[in-house]
Amino acid sequence: MIGSASVATFIEPAKALLLAFEQTDNYDGIHFKWFQSRYDRFLYVDRVVVSEEHRSHGYGRMLYADLFTRAEKLGHNCIVCEVNMQPSNPGSDRFHSAQGFREVGRATIDSGAKAVRYLLWHR
Repeated sequence: MIGSASVATFIEPAKALLLAFEQTDNYDGIHFKWFQSRYDRFLYVDRVVVSEEHRSHGYGRMLYADLFTRAEKLGHNCIVCEVNMQPSNPGSDRFHSAQGFREVGRATIDSGAKAVRYLLWHR
């Protein structure tokens, strides 16, 4: 997965990582496909992981700041992602809202066991 991502950013040693895919990347994730069917050009944030002992140190903000810079260099003005509603993820909601993301859709999957909000950041 790391090898096929257009953006793979790490904060060493094993503190945090971010993976993002361009709309033309060979990736078959259901949420990626949702965005692909609606937007012509975007970077899709598939994964952001911050190790538990390194949370609340600003690593997520650092990863996203780097992503915004990379998006501009790659010619993207849209960055998209999804955030869980069920089970809820209020920390991610607050984080993405503070970064300027807004909701553009919702989906329920896994027979109702999971629900997500689709988010868009636009420069």
